[in-house]
Amino acid sequence: MPEFAWRAAQADGQLVEGRGEAAAADAMLRQLRERGLTPIKVEDATQAPAGALPAGRARQRPAKGPVNRVDVLALTSELSIMLRAGLALDNALRVLIEMSAKPSVQQLLQGLLEDVKGGAPFSRALTARRDLFGDFYINMVRSGEASGQMSQVLERLVAHMERMRALRESVISATLYPAILLGVAVLSLVGMLGFVVPQFERLFADMGDALPLPTRIVMTLGQGFRQHGLVLAIAALVLGWLAARWLRSPGGRIWWQNRVLSLPILGSLLYKYELTLFSRSLGTLLGNGVPLLTGLHIATETVGNGNLRAALGKMAPLVKEGSRMVNAMAATQGFEPLAINLVRVGEETGRIGPMMTELAEVLDREVETGIKRALTLLEPILILVLGMLIAAIIVSILLGILSINDLAG
Repeated sequence: MPEFAWRAAQADGQLVEGRGEAAAADAMLRQLRERGLTPIKVEDATQAPAGALPAGRARQRPAKGPVNRVDVLALTSELSIMLRAGLALDNALRVLIEMSAKPSVQQLLQGLLEDVKGGAPFSRALTARRDLFGDFYINMVRSGEASGQMSQVLERLVAHMERMRALRESVISATLYPAILLGVAVLSLVGMLGFVVPQFERLFADMGDALPLPTRIVMTLGQGFRQHGLVLAIAALVLGWLAARWLRSPGGRIWWQNRVLSLPILGSLLYKYELTLFSRSLGTLLGNGVPLLTGLHIATETVGNGNLRAALGKMAPLVKEGSRMVNAMAATQGFEPLAINLVRVGEETGRIGPMMTELAEVLDREVETGIKRALTLLEPILILVLGMLIAAIIVSILLGILSINDLAG
C-alpha cells in the first residue's frame, strides 16, 4: 500500500506533519479529516527516506522581496481552503504564517492577525493595506462577511484572480515571439554592419567614386557603426531610459493613452482588453452581493487607460440619477451592440452580474483571437523586413565586387 507524507492543521491552528498508508491520496485525506485535521499537503512518500519532510517542504527556499500578486493569490487560495475546512480565521492566519517562507508575507499576515485579534473585521484589516489588496478585493471580502460565506467568496475571488492573471499572461506571451524576432533582426544588422561589411573595406579602398552608390552607402554605414557604435549604443540606451521615464510620468502617460487606442489593430485589442477587465470585475462584484453603484466605481478603477476610465466613470452618476444600466452603457458610446443587448437581458431577468461575466468571456475570446491574427500578420512582416535588409547589404557588396571585375576588364 502506498505511503503518503502529509501536513495538516489542528483546530487550534498548529501545524502537524506525519506519514501514513492509504490506497490513494483521497483516502489519506479522508483519514486526516476523520482525525479532526485540516489537510494542507499530501504527497507520495514511497520514494522519500523515512522521517523526511514532504517534498514540497524540503525544496522550499526562503523567498525575498516585497509581497506581489502571486503571493496574494497564493495566500487567498490557502485561506479559502482552511476556512472551508472549518478553521477559524485567526487560526487560519496562524497556519499561513507558519507555512510562509517569505518574510514580507509573514509580516503582512502577522499584521492582519493582530488586527483581527484586536476585534477588527477582516475587511477593515485589509483596508489598512489598500495599496496591496485594492478596493475590489476588500469589497469582495466585505460581501463575504455580510453574507456569512467568506470561504465561498474567497474561492470566487481566487477564480477571478486566476482568470485575470491568465489573461495578462496570454497578452505577454503573445508579444514574446515578435520581440525575439525584433531582437534577432537588430543583432543581425549589428553583426553585418559591425563585422561583415568592414572585411570588404580593403578590397574597395582604392575605388573611390567608382563604387556603386549602394556599396558606398553600406561602406559608410559600416565605418560609422564601427567607429561610433559604442556611442550610438549608449545614446540609444539613454534615450530609451528617458522615454520610459517620461511615459511613466503623468504627462507622458496621458500622451500615450491619448494615442494608443487609435493605433491600428493594437488599439482595438487594448480597448477590448480594458473592457474585459471592467466587465469581469463588475460581474464578479455583483455576483457576490456588492451594490451596483459600488461595483461600478470599483470596476472602473480596474481600467488602466485614463480616457476609457473617464468614459466608464460617467455610468455611475447616470445610474444614481435613475437611469437604467443599459442606457448608461449606451451613453458612454464605448460598448458594442452585443454588450448592450446582454446587459438589457440581464436587467430584464435580474441577472446583470452573470451577463457582465458572460460579456467578459466573449471579449476575452475576441482578444485572444485578435492577438493570434495580429501575430499571424506580424511575424512574416518582420521576417520579410529582416530578409530584405540583409539582402540589401549582401547585394550592395556583390555590386562592388562586380564593379571591380568590370574595371579590371
